[in-house]
Order: sequence, then structure tokens, then C-alpha cells
Amino acid sequence: MHTATMDAPTGASQGHLPKRIQIVPLVSLPVVALLVGFVIYAIASDELWPLMLSHVAGGALWTSIDLFVGLAVGPIIGTMSPPARAEFSAKFMPKMVIIMPTVVTMTLATGLQIAMKMHNLNIGSGARPWLIASMIVVGIMAVVALGVLEPANITVLWEMNKSQPDPEIIGRMMKRFVYTAGITGIMQIATLVIMTRVGTL
Repeated sequence: MHTATMDAPTGASQGHLPKRIQIVPLVSLPVVALLVGFVIYAIASDELWPLMLSHVAGGALWTSIDLFVGLAVGPIIGTMSPPARAEFSAKFMPKMVIIMPTVVTMTLATGLQIAMKMHNLNIGSGARPWLIASMIVVGIMAVVALGVLEPANITVLWEMNKSQPDPEIIGRMMKRFVYTAGITGIMQIATLVIMTRVGTL
């Protein structure tokens, strides 16, 4: 992974930021409510198709976002000037506050339901060891996404909203966010290998 230093925004960059950054973009909440509602419907209906749609869509988005942020966005941010980096972060990070918990919920909530519905977790099933391995990997990724990425994301936005942001904190949290996303993106590749193996059993 590219390791260009991501310097924190300086005080001069603050002129490029909105006066107040909206940490949770309220305009996106109806979309989140719709997706979560579909997940609830899929589980309540106990039908395979909506469960599979939610799981595959959520997993694909989660994998793509992790890989894109860690392997593409990270190196790009590392080459930006501090003002450009601050402006990009002010627009990009609020969206991630909404997106990551949503795709994690879509993937995990329906994945277990599918495994149980298809009896892949039954003792003697050839898919059982692979699914247990997948659950371990995905569980670690979920903890990282919600326990490391989200707090780092919110910390950056919270700090940017202060009258005198601490550039050291912003820089450190941005590095943590981007690099951790790259690590989970690589872990997603292991999940893809496991799930394609399950699909061929």
C-alpha cells in the first residue's frame, strides 16, 4: 500500500471548509431507513431471494468500499495539498458515517439467515468449516469497521467543527481510517475466496 504521509490540514485550510460540517448527513437517512427496512423484510419473510439480494449487495459494497478507500483514495489523499485534503475530508467522511454501518448490517444480518436456511451450518455439511472461517474473518472486519473506522471518522469530523482544530489529531485519525480500510479490504479478499468455495460445494 502506498505510504505517502498524510499531513493534517493546517489552519489556512479552514477557509475552504463549510462553517459547520454535518457529521451525519440527514438527507441520506431515508435511504438508510429503506435499506434497513428491506433487511428486516427479508428476514421476516424467510424467503431466500430477498435475503440473498441484501447479503450479496451489502457484501459487494463493503468489499468495494474497503478496497477503494484503502488502495485508491488513500494514496490520492496522500498527494493532496492540506487545503484540498481538508475540503475532500469534509465532504467524504460524513458519507462514510452513514455508508459503513449500513453495508455491515446488510451483510451480517442476512448472511447468518442464509446459512441457516440452506442448512450449511449443520454438522456434516461440507460448507460448515468454510462458513465458520468466513464468520471469524467477517466478525473481525465488523469489529474493525465499527470499532476503529467509525470512531476515527467521527473524530475527524468532530475536530474539524472546532473553532481551532488540532491538525495532529486530524492527521492521525485520517491515517488510521485510510490504512485500516486497506487492511480490511485485503481481508475481504479472503472472504471472497471462502464464499466462492462454499458456492462450489
